[in-house]
Amino acid sequence: MKPIRLFLIAATLALFAPLSSAQALGRELPTLPLTAGVHLITAEVAADDQAREIGLMYRPSLPPNHGMLFVFDPAFKACMWMRNTLIPLSVAFVDADGRIVNIEEMQAQTDQIHCARREVPFALEMAQGWFAQHGLRAGETVIGGLPKAPR
Repeated sequence: MKPIRLFLIAATLALFAPLSSAQALGRELPTLPLTAGVHLITAEVAADDQAREIGLMYRPSLPPNHGMLFVFDPAFKACMWMRNTLIPLSVAFVDADGRIVNIEEMQAQTDQIHCARREVPFALEMAQGWFAQHGLRAGETVIGGLPKAPR
C-alpha cells in the first residue's frame, strides 16, 4: 500500500477514535442533577446492562462536575474496572439512603477490580480525586437527587 494511502486511512481512523461512550452505545444517556453536600453534579445515568457495561469508556475527558451514575436493580456488591477507560476516575459506592459507603481511586486502562464494601444500588464515577478535592468522605457524605432505590 502506498504511504499516502496509509496516512489517509490512519487519519480517518483517528477522527473517529475519540467517540464518547454514549456514541459507542449509539444513543445519548439521560442526565440527572445530583448534589454532594453543597456541590452540584450532572450525572449521566447508566441504568441498563449495555450502558453499565460501556460506562465512561473511550472518553478523553469529563467536563467539570460531570460523571456517571450506575443504577443497580437489585442492589448488589458492585465492582468496577477501567478497561478501555482513558481517564482516571474515582467511584463512590452509594447506599439506598444516598450515603457514600466507600470511595475507590481507579487508574485508566487497567483491569484492577474496585468493589463496594457491601450491597449498593448506586455507584457514582467522577474524575479522579473529585470527591477528595471537595471534602466528601465515605460514611459522612449523602448524595442527593438519586432515583428511588430498590430495597
